[in-house]
Amino acid sequence: MNIIVVGLSHRTTPVEIREKVAFAPTEMEKPLRQMLALSTVNEAVIVSTCNRVELYACTRDIDNAIVQLRCFLADYHNLDNAVLAPHLYDYYGEDAIRHVFRVSSSLDSMVLGEPQILGQIKTAYAYATEHKTAGLILNRFLHKAFSVAKRVRTETSIASSAVSVSFAAVELARKIFEKLEDKTVMLIGAGEMCELAARHFVSNGVRSVLVTNRTFARAEKLADEFGGRPVPFAEFADYLPQVDIVLTSTGAPDFVLSAEKAEEVIRRRKNKPMFMIDIAVPRDIDPRVNDIDNIYLYDVDDLQGVVAANLKERKKEAKKAEMIVEQEIGQFFRWLGSLDVVPTVVALRRKLEDIRRSELEKTFGNLKGLDEKERKAIEALTAAIINKVLHHPTLLLKQSSNDATSDGYIDAVRALFNLETPNPDNEIKPLDHFDGEGKRSHG
Repeated sequence: MNIIVVGLSHRTTPVEIREKVAFAPTEMEKPLRQMLALSTVNEAVIVSTCNRVELYACTRDIDNAIVQLRCFLADYHNLDNAVLAPHLYDYYGEDAIRHVFRVSSSLDSMVLGEPQILGQIKTAYAYATEHKTAGLILNRFLHKAFSVAKRVRTETSIASSAVSVSFAAVELARKIFEKLEDKTVMLIGAGEMCELAARHFVSNGVRSVLVTNRTFARAEKLADEFGGRPVPFAEFADYLPQVDIVLTSTGAPDFVLSAEKAEEVIRRRKNKPMFMIDIAVPRDIDPRVNDIDNIYLYDVDDLQGVVAANLKERKKEAKKAEMIVEQEIGQFFRWLGSLDVVPTVVALRRKLEDIRRSELEKTFGNLKGLDEKERKAIEALTAAIINKVLHHPTLLLKQSSNDATSDGYIDAVRALFNLETPNPDNEIKPLDHFDGEGKRSHG
């Protein structure tokens, strides 16, 4: 059995095509069942996010399954296959395992180390479990992917530093103030990045939020969203002495906070530190404010410098993460290879043992004078011959389960010894339920 991946991502496809092949999260049953109904597909999972759409499947027919899945993706969304095909990639075998381990560990994400993709794959797996399209192999595979992602987060620092301008502001504030729980934030203006940074501060526990804007209704609306208090724009400077962190992005042509006013504010604060984040272009705060003791002023370029340094650090950690992925691939690939090898070895031994017993019965029927000791000696001799004959083929099959020759050897052994092809009705089906360890159970 083989694992294959067919899909597209931000690396291969513009957003105008990605949005056309996205699957609605509330309507996953239909596409999952259609995917499972393909003649080459035994198990199915669909991952659909804003940055990628991927189909995970189990199959015994790699080439035809890839063709069917590519056509399914185009047909389901009423797209011309010729238009979609150049954007698609496909992986199978060890490459498929590597790809999914890397994706779940956020090594293939637009923002290296972001945590959202793991949750999105878990959600995709939950849909497949709910609609009974994932069985033994994808169950074991995705649980392994989750554990690999956990190892990466535990054993590396790939997600420990901010790589967005808005979150970098929070990271810097923590270095200045150590804790944020007793701090007050003022949001000046309604720029998108400024608002996003404010959301990060709120989620990190700041005590209170003041919001001011030239349009007071907008200030009221934002304050309501943050559980804060609106402040008239003409009076915001009067509130600054009670503020620890200032976020500003007004779009004003001139400075809204001068160095002279900032000096007055810090005196009224009795020199308690202030952190000011000016994300506006052109700038809202006079850059001379940075020369005032106990005021820490950062503009958008400063924050982008922090982001760039953090991204560089994440890339270093990504090398450690890639090593973890490579370590884990071999272990899972060996397990996957053993799924076909073990039944073949068992069937081969059973076939030769049946022949041995049948021939022994004929021989003992013609040799009436044998005593028990002689019969046992002949049985032991024939059993030893069978073991000798089976030793090398068994060893070769087990060794081949670790590489690409496995299918060839299995097919050859089954053909040479006329072994019965596994009955699909006896195989583990995705309609059965499996626990997290890949064990079969019936609900």
